[in-house]
Amino acid sequence: MVMSFRVSDLQMLLGYVGRSKSGLKHELVTRALQLVQFDCSPEVFKKIKELYETRYAKKGSEVAPAAPAQTPPAHRVPDPQSYDHGASSPRTSLAPSNTDYPGLYGKQLNGLSKLPPKVTAKPEVRLIKLPFYDVVDELLKPTELVTQNSEKLQDSPCMFVLSPRQVDLIKNSSDLQPGTKSVQVVLRICYTDTSCPQEDQYPPNIAVKVNHSYCSVPGYYPSNKPGVEPKRPCRPINLTNLMYLSSATNRVTVTWGNYGKCYSVGLYLVNQRTSSELLQRLKTIGVKHPELCKTLVKEKLRLDPDSEIATTGVRVSLICPLVKMRLTVPCRAETCAHLQCFDAVFYLQMNEKKTTWMCPVCDKPALYDQLIIDGLLSKILSECKDADEIEFLVDGSWCPIKAEKERSCSPQCPIVVLGSPEMTTKLPPPNSNTVPNENGKPGPDVVDLTLDSSSSSSSSSDEDEEEEEEERPTQKRRCYEKGLLSAC
Repeated sequence: MVMSFRVSDLQMLLGYVGRSKSGLKHELVTRALQLVQFDCSPEVFKKIKELYETRYAKKGSEVAPAAPAQTPPAHRVPDPQSYDHGASSPRTSLAPSNTDYPGLYGKQLNGLSKLPPKVTAKPEVRLIKLPFYDVVDELLKPTELVTQNSEKLQDSPCMFVLSPRQVDLIKNSSDLQPGTKSVQVVLRICYTDTSCPQEDQYPPNIAVKVNHSYCSVPGYYPSNKPGVEPKRPCRPINLTNLMYLSSATNRVTVTWGNYGKCYSVGLYLVNQRTSSELLQRLKTIGVKHPELCKTLVKEKLRLDPDSEIATTGVRVSLICPLVKMRLTVPCRAETCAHLQCFDAVFYLQMNEKKTTWMCPVCDKPALYDQLIIDGLLSKILSECKDADEIEFLVDGSWCPIKAEKERSCSPQCPIVVLGSPEMTTKLPPPNSNTVPNENGKPGPDVVDLTLDSSSSSSSSSDEDEEEEEEERPTQKRRCYEKGLLSAC
């Protein structure tokens, strides 16, 4: 009905609800469709029907003269809270102006083109902000998927048209990779929960059809642990390659399994960012001054009068816990309680492939908006080249910790390696019965209990005596070694 209105009809409709009546016809149509799609109260629907009947009334009928008399007075205007004040206060800070608002001609979802119940003010479903996606336009705000019958598989259609400006943005955008534009039309799905911003969550048996082709949906990650179900990465679904980049109407059909939970879908025109772009943005707005970081170190090491143990220093590694390499861009989340940093380059690359946003040091959430670059540690990395660990002191200063060499068990008892020159010079002569002590002086006589006394007193063959003479030096050497090791 609205698409068939003349300029005067559109101005009358917009004036009825207190909207701006100025602008070209296509701007008036867009404004009127926005009203119909988001806040079509019974009063507004009645007014549209009245204007439509007046527009197509036959000549000579009494409907046309009576139309002006049926215009409701000012006191019959419905409650302004039931309308979307997009012209004066947009729903979100990212909402475009009236001129740039997409022409969602003929859009419908789950039969929303029918007369809805009375509009009541209620909380809306919100989706969390994704660091790798900058929202340009909201094509369809999160709308609940409504079941049409008792079948387990449900189909929910949605139709919309891209504006010429949006088509140009997509065509003129850069290529992230062959066949993938940076400006995209994406579909996001989440639980219908208005208590807090929702993460992307796919319903069971999901399938997305764009015009006449099915769109690829991320599959499941295989699980290596027995008894653990594979997980599915729920992320925005790119529909751009299957859409009509013209004034033609695009039809998106979401097939989903109805198993008791409620889901909402939204369509967005986004600009997808890379990890390099997010890193550059973080270097521009996320660097924490070295003096502020030094103050944080002092706070961490401040003496606690109620504590019996005084902390005089804290060690911080210069090695990234993610890749075990030296830090290049040290960062951490402001919500983290530790001073240890991880490398922002590898952290962003990891989340670009598989989004987790979890701190590798404390395993707590470390979202992109909470990341900071430690200016003090960046300065230390440029000054300290020959150490992989430092220690912060109570006054905020620091000192490098170099790799420690092997220490002996005590300074007075150095370790002597068997077979070393120190060992061979301190060995007694083969025929000596004394063992030198730790200072190299002759020690007490050593009685060799391993020798058979009968063999020394009784007469034996020459062959036995020769074997005993060969064994004695070896046995004495063993006793010496045992005595020296026991002394250590």
